[in-house]
Amino acid sequence: MAGQTVDVIRIDPESAAHPYLQLADQLRAGIKAGEIGPVLPSIMQLTEETGLVTGTIRRAIGILVDEGLVYTVPGRGTFVRRD
Repeated sequence: MAGQTVDVIRIDPESAAHPYLQLADQLRAGIKAGEIGPVLPSIMQLTEETGLVTGTIRRAIGILVDEGLVYTVPGRGTFVRRD
């Protein structure tokens, strides 16, 4: 199952907020607005769309996992939690 494409994620290199926080904020907003889900885009897709390295993307997704918004299934993807 492939992740979906996120229309617009913009990382501002001039921002005081770290890129992983910017990404987490934008993904969170997309999830809450119902624009992202049920599957998050893959790390590879997010890397291509944002230009961020995989470690930064993993850190952003980790925040969302810690918040309970998403969960990961190894080898399958990251899924939005719909309770």
